[in-house]
Amino acid sequence: MTTYHPCTNDAGQPVVIRKPSMPTPLSHWDDPNQIATVLPGGALPAVLNGVAFSAWAGAPAGSDGWSACVAGIGVEEPPFVLPAGMAAAAGAVILEDDGRVWLVAPSNGFGGYSATFPKGRVDPGTSLHCASVREAFEESGLQVRVEAFLLDVRRTLTYTRYYIARRVGGSPAAMGWESQAVHLVPLAQLRQVAVHPNDAPVIAALERWLA
Repeated sequence: MTTYHPCTNDAGQPVVIRKPSMPTPLSHWDDPNQIATVLPGGALPAVLNGVAFSAWAGAPAGSDGWSACVAGIGVEEPPFVLPAGMAAAAGAVILEDDGRVWLVAPSNGFGGYSATFPKGRVDPGTSLHCASVREAFEESGLQVRVEAFLLDVRRTLTYTRYYIARRVGGSPAAMGWESQAVHLVPLAQLRQVAVHPNDAPVIAALERWLA
């Protein structure tokens, strides 16, 4: 039986999920020592850590909308110096109040990632903040608030600024087509789930930030 993502891709084409992920029991969401996993459109508790899971109906559309969404974010951060030949990108390390961290599972292991932090390239005329919040929503379904600078890191094709962020709304079951699952992972298990070498410096920086 062929499994399709409920969302079509940016070209309006159906997305076949070749090796579907497996959801975890609902009880895992309330246990901070467990990994919790949801699939697109999957079942979730109504509330986690006092914040409801509800699809972000008023999510911005287009570059202007996303830029307006992050206007006024005051985060102390160093200048972003883009190395020659690299594309600018931004990502979000989304912390949950119970100490777990949100990861996305790229559809069909895109880019060689089984699980990673939401991230993406900066659209022309928009900011790093804008890219981090937009990508968090598109890949995880979550509405997030940027709280702090974490690090800049060279990836395969991009130079990426990562921010610490917190969930303030949205629903991981409403993930876009680029993700086939969303995970909530205890910090102690993060290295066993986000195994791609590109994510190792991000995890190390998070551990230092939390220390």
